[in-house]
Amino acid sequence: MTDIVSGLLEHARSRITRYAPAEAAEAMRRGAILVDLRPTEFRWRFGEVPGAIAVSRHVLEWRLDVTSEHRLKELRAGDRDQEIVLMCNEGYTSSLAAHQVMTQLGLTNVTDVIGGFAAWHEADLPTVSRLTR
Repeated sequence: MTDIVSGLLEHARSRITRYAPAEAAEAMRRGAILVDLRPTEFRWRFGEVPGAIAVSRHVLEWRLDVTSEHRLKELRAGDRDQEIVLMCNEGYTSSLAAHQVMTQLGLTNVTDVIGGFAAWHEADLPTVSRLTR
């Protein structure tokens, strides 16, 4: 028997598009918004993706609700089709969150990064250290 959360993860991933790190970088070049869900201490310790927007998971729905005055300033008001790429540390939380915001907020173009920041870093894609900025 599979645990419940594994079933939830499998269900979520069957309904979202997932990007390899290089595909996520290309999406950013096309204008997608990369949202980093990792805790602050992870970003401080391991670095950040240049251009990513840090959003704590507990406020994600408020920041991605395109009808809300509390949405990210980078989101176009009312545009449910704007491309948003979520990234966590290893690609689990971001998959669950992507499916949740698509379902609950009616967003149509939310993806996540396979392997998360760890895979991004391993692929030698750009990162910056908070300690050196």
